[in-house]
Amino acid sequence: MTRHVLILDLKDDPDLIARYEAYHRPGGVPDAVLRSIRDAGIAEMEIHRSGNRLVMVMETTAAFDPAAKAAADAADPAVVAWEALMDAYQQRLPWAPAGVKWLEAERIFALSQHPIAGSAGPANDAH
Repeated sequence: MTRHVLILDLKDDPDLIARYEAYHRPGGVPDAVLRSIRDAGIAEMEIHRSGNRLVMVMETTAAFDPAAKAAADAADPAVVAWEALMDAYQQRLPWAPAGVKWLEAERIFALSQHPIAGSAGPANDAH
């Protein structure tokens, strides 16, 4: 599995944010959209929110190909309609290239890459 972390902002309006969240509750996302996500090799997807900032975490299988997913989405009327609906709530990050909504975040830290050399010292200080 490969983890992808993507970021997007919502329009900073409490009513719009509440409606966006309502669309993402169980039963709110159309089955065709859920099928397209799973069929693309996305095994798990979560969206977290803080303020109007969204963070999407995806776990993908080896079958996942972002370009193929984008092409399939563009050819699927249900996905196109869902994305058009979501556009009413979402806003691109200021540094996003034209036409790009969700931006992949760059991982800059992984605890697993920082072994503790010894049992004493500042690296073991939990403060």
